[in-house]
Amino acid sequence: YENIFLQNYPYKNNITCLSNQDLIEINKKYPEINTFVGDARNMQFKDNTFDIVHSNATIEHVGDYNNQLKFVEECFRVSRFFVFIQTPNKYFPIDFHTKIPLIHFLPEKLYRFILKAVGLSFYSNVNNLNLISKKKLIEIMKKKNIKDYEIIEHRLFGLVSNLILIIRK
Repeated sequence: YENIFLQNYPYKNNITCLSNQDLIEINKKYPEINTFVGDARNMQFKDNTFDIVHSNATIEHVGDYNNQLKFVEECFRVSRFFVFIQTPNKYFPIDFHTKIPLIHFLPEKLYRFILKAVGLSFYSNVNNLNLISKKKLIEIMKKKNIKDYEIIEHRLFGLVSNLILIIRK
């Protein structure tokens, strides 16, 4: 609910928020915003419902690769004009979730074992954290036959820290 878009956009009644978590704080702070609890991999909205679909740091939390495919497919389906999907870059040296450098470069099983061993069981589960790379985003676009897209690389200290996938319909 400390989102810069929500704070500054003057037409809040045109905003719809979807989350699989309780949105009580957003409802309190911005009562004019439409909120729904649901699954972004299977949205209960009609095709082309929204002019723009914006996702900030969600795709890495929807599960494995197949769930990430479903997530992008659903964002594309319910968007009329644009989809913006922002995510941390898997190949940035520090994972912003765990704050542990480099372990996400290890083989998957070892990476998840270490997370569990250091008390980060939540993030050790692929359903809760599955970092994604630019290469995987491109693979998803090819698999979904989406051709009109670009990926913007946001840099921190010269390294790509975040990826912003922009899809035009």
